[in-house]
Amino acid sequence: MLTAIETTGTINANHQLELDQKLPDNAPERVRVIVLYDEEGSDFTEQEWLSASANNRAFDFLKDENENIYSPTDGKPVTNEE
Repeated sequence: MLTAIETTGTINANHQLELDQKLPDNAPERVRVIVLYDEEGSDFTEQEWLSASANNRAFDFLKDENENIYSPTDGKPVTNEE
């Protein structure tokens, strides 16, 4: 008997699937994967994109304190005035 888990993910530069959510602890080591995608473009909502980027290990380097090189006082405020 097969059990299905639906989640979203991204394909990284190495053509590896990176899931947006952690799989359950009881998930087996080997799984079957069916990849569904929209040929016309993305059907992901903005919230799904935000969740995917927040949980994607590709951005883990941003958690490194050495990457925190800017402060709230850097730059100039954006205004509509020219």
